[in-house]
Amino acid sequence: MYQVGAMIEVPAAVAIADLLAQEVDFFSIGTNDLVQYVLAVDRMNEKIAHMYHPFHPAVLRMLRQTVMAAKEAGIPISVCGELASDERALPIWLYLGVSDLSMSSQSLLRVKHRILNIYASESRELGAHCFRLSTSSEVEAELVRYMGTEVR
Repeated sequence: MYQVGAMIEVPAAVAIADLLAQEVDFFSIGTNDLVQYVLAVDRMNEKIAHMYHPFHPAVLRMLRQTVMAAKEAGIPISVCGELASDERALPIWLYLGVSDLSMSSQSLLRVKHRILNIYASESRELGAHCFRLSTSSEVEAELVRYMGTEVR
């Protein structure tokens, strides 16, 4: 049996995630494109790439909205893209209840090591706290403080 899923990569897909979830078997959030389109910043453009902030509150809210739509529909959700392999994001994924992350083979051991060496309950609390912050700088500072990992 084939399963049909939806890549959630643009704000329009997030806005109707509840409707899409009724039509598909799973979601995968493509974080690279989603961040780019939410913030209207091309990360490959040297002149504006500095404005590409994956921990921006608008991005976090879109991630939460998508995860909630998937959970309400009872479909699995996974995350791919750079944010999936960014160990600073682990508290966000734990808080949201995302357990499937797709990443390059070069990131697997580093992320797995981090997962095995953090406290889930503390991480979930930090993830919840991040959703109450107002700026990407505040979110990143909290995540770096907790995870001890600077921007790569």
